[in-house]
Amino acid sequence: MPVVREFTLPDLGEGLTEAEVVRWLVEVGEVIAIDQPVVEVETAKAVVEVPCPYGGVVTALFGAVGEEVLVGAPLVTVAVSPGEGERPLAAVPVVELAAAVERPLVGYGVAEPDRGGRRRRVGGGGAPAPVARASAPVAAPVVVAAPAPVAAPVPVPVAAVGVPAVISPLVRRLAREQGVELAAVVGSGPDGLIMRADVERAVAAKVAAAPAAPAAPAVAPVGALPSGAGSVVPLRGLRKAVAEKLGRSHREIPAATCWVDADATELMALRRQLNAVPGPKVSVLALLARICAVGLERFPDLNSSVTADGSAILRHSAVHLGFAAQGERGLVVPVVRDAQRLTTEQLGEELGRLTEAARTGAIAPAELTGGTFTLNNYGVFGVDGSTPILNHPEAAMLGVGRIVAKPWVHQGELAVREVTQLSFTFDHRVCDGGTAGGFLRFVADCVEQPGVLLRRL
Repeated sequence: MPVVREFTLPDLGEGLTEAEVVRWLVEVGEVIAIDQPVVEVETAKAVVEVPCPYGGVVTALFGAVGEEVLVGAPLVTVAVSPGEGERPLAAVPVVELAAAVERPLVGYGVAEPDRGGRRRRVGGGGAPAPVARASAPVAAPVVVAAPAPVAAPVPVPVAAVGVPAVISPLVRRLAREQGVELAAVVGSGPDGLIMRADVERAVAAKVAAAPAAPAAPAVAPVGALPSGAGSVVPLRGLRKAVAEKLGRSHREIPAATCWVDADATELMALRRQLNAVPGPKVSVLALLARICAVGLERFPDLNSSVTADGSAILRHSAVHLGFAAQGERGLVVPVVRDAQRLTTEQLGEELGRLTEAARTGAIAPAELTGGTFTLNNYGVFGVDGSTPILNHPEAAMLGVGRIVAKPWVHQGELAVREVTQLSFTFDHRVCDGGTAGGFLRFVADCVEQPGVLLRRL
């Protein structure tokens, strides 16, 4: 007798609690194989495809495109034959199929009260319609013979008159926090379902229609919008993760910054020499990464982090070098593992691979975590200097401004040289200014006289 296996959104790592549905890769009624990707989701780390451990007929999809599903909430249900079509998975709930293939399942369109996910069917060309697994089994179970696909069940929306068509706790919470009456909101989703965007439009309309207050209170109520606000943009996904991490860094780490101008003329000349011979091209970032790796060997205090309770300093044996990269989803920090073991050419290849993956949004979550030191080349934005916030829990970050021709005193004479500004932000708990200044001076010396590196290689 066929059974329905419920596959919930797994923990995608690093304590993530939710993910946003980007694109469904399957439809209800489709036959899938074991470990076939069924949905593409966006987490706070990256966009990833989620494979399902079951093979069989898809009976329900949970979560509309653009909406968030909580970790542990239902993602898909799949009808499988007993003992077949599944990879071993601990504690998987089993539900019998509850209706004949030709009939819709009882309860389609109704959300279970104890679940946190959306329930939607995303079709290939039509508008999405609400779907969910049966709320109670009927008398006669059906035998589904794979590999022949069953017909997709026809959703039967069930809604009480006068009750707002909304099933997402996230949408309800947003409406509650912004003081929006859901009964007055017209839903743009299937069968009038109220979506997050509908609530946001209602908030914007409410703000625009509000009369000017005669006198603003000294302290605005919690959750109130400022006068003239045009829209509400929730912090979620990558932006939410960045906000939380930088906020924590600013609260917990007593950071200080020092900087110095450096003559990068010789470094640029070295780069041209290296790229004049056959082989992969060497970037300025790769040269700077090589300098940082050597510098952290000399100043190991900076390749460290303070424990969560603030009672000790963890010195890291390997340099996992993070670097800032601008991608389609915003600014991310990919990590080059064991950078101290790589040659300049190898560093360049790995930096290039990770940069391209970040640009296209195809980078894996594991490649965005575990850094021990960050290199930030903000010169690509055409700026000279910055005082960045540390990438918590790391203890240091080197920033590099644009390399630009400037008048410079060279060997006692005024000359036009290629100059850059190096800024260094560090956790003052792990070291004093002497250590930070020593590291920055070492980097500057290597930029001005790349031959200094030969003493450490």
